[in-house]
Amino acid sequence: MGTERPTVKLFVAKVTSANLLEGGSLASFMGEALNVLKEAGLPEFTTIVADSDLDGLCAAAVLKAVNPNATVHFAHAALVRSGTIDHLINHQTAMVDLPFHPNCGWYLDHHQTNRPSPDEEASFIAKGGTCHWEATPSAARLAYDVLSPHIDLNHLEEIMPVVDALDSGQISREDFIADGPILQLARSLSMREPEHMQLLLTLLSKGTRLADVLADERILPHVSRAKEERAAAQRVVESSTTIIDRLAVCRMDEKGVRSNGYLVTAWAGDRADACCIIHGYADGSIETPEHPPLSASFYANSFLPNGQGRFDLSRMATALDPTGGGHANACGCRVQEPGLDANLDHWLAMWADRDVSLAIQ
Repeated sequence: MGTERPTVKLFVAKVTSANLLEGGSLASFMGEALNVLKEAGLPEFTTIVADSDLDGLCAAAVLKAVNPNATVHFAHAALVRSGTIDHLINHQTAMVDLPFHPNCGWYLDHHQTNRPSPDEEASFIAKGGTCHWEATPSAARLAYDVLSPHIDLNHLEEIMPVVDALDSGQISREDFIADGPILQLARSLSMREPEHMQLLLTLLSKGTRLADVLADERILPHVSRAKEERAAAQRVVESSTTIIDRLAVCRMDEKGVRSNGYLVTAWAGDRADACCIIHGYADGSIETPEHPPLSASFYANSFLPNGQGRFDLSRMATALDPTGGGHANACGCRVQEPGLDANLDHWLAMWADRDVSLAIQ
């Protein structure tokens, strides 16, 4: 577990976005919100850096609910580990759902491979940092649990179970195939669509109910796009996936489509225990979201009975790429030299020895 949360011995009134509707100024609301942080023993922050998936966005919405003036930057793990966004991170930065960075002021996460070591955490706290690392189903759940005793987050109660289920591999095959609007909303998020990301963040952080978010005319086109993209990704899965020794290897590279593991494992069914999805382009870069570099994602087949918790796939993600990582059941990395074929051979050799090299004791 991470550092224990500070407990508040005195009563702290919950702050709601309705304060603004009752004649209060933004300045007074800000003062009240930041006072809540102080009374709760939590750090003030001016910037939020969060992962760019639904979990990261909802976690950022929770943080921004208590500080509406905070600037939010969306990123992904490779940008953090490569140092590309170091200039955004300082003691007034709250980082959530991303790898640990010692220069931030408040760190919140739930990924096993992102967890700071005891020495790193002790040094971070000694410098004034606040660390919340817990093995929660999602980073959004962690942020919600930390702040919901002090601010009104009731409008997020409907979406939180879906965020938890998506991020922890608990979506049922039936719900995935049904492809409801929240799943489509989750897939609409992309660093290629920053205005959409910021709009959704604003709506959720200001208390907009989920039904109103999904009905928003500015959101609907992106949800429709996500639905169309899933159909295109499904065709690639069907034509470009090979099952090797119960590992479904899906080649989405050079094809301009992306997917998480659910689409591949739903297609593979009981023929595969896990999948490896190759995304991106041989000439891509982490600095161009529309043309990313080659990467691999590994997912356990959560649709199988006891499909999770058998193998630590993060060992494959970190075997060649020191910046790779994630969860045991869902993780990823960038393809390393000498190239994709050699990387695949290495991962397949590890998978062939999975009962020894990957088994979770």
